[in-house]
Amino acid sequence: MSTPVRPYESVVIVRENASVEAQKELFRKNKAIIEEFDGNLNTLETWGKKQLANMIGKEKQGVYFHATFTANANTVAELERTMKINDNVLRYMHIRLEDETDLNKHMDAFKESIVEAQKREKEREAKIAKRKVTRK
Repeated sequence: MSTPVRPYESVVIVRENASVEAQKELFRKNKAIIEEFDGNLNTLETWGKKQLANMIGKEKQGVYFHATFTANANTVAELERTMKINDNVLRYMHIRLEDETDLNKHMDAFKESIVEAQKREKEREAKIAKRKVTRK
């Protein structure tokens, strides 16, 4: 009996000193695993190099990747197994979304929330700058 195909979201943090070719190879392998288990990679985005909230080993920064895909539970288990043995992967997280989730709509809402968060951050920074000016 096969397990049902469900939507997933994934975030992977790769060492900042990993070559671009090593990063591409990791995601080529991940895509092949997803397709091998009758899944489909929907999106793969690079968020770029970011400061880690907490050091991982001796690493202070990492390159973040975000992906959405459809797959079964066996796929996620295999993805996690291969990431555990890859020295370039610092952390990874797979989140199963609700079964009826449309991945394209999910990504649109996700991008809107990022824009809103950036807007709030700019407003906060403007308020702080205004307070500093009034204190002088």
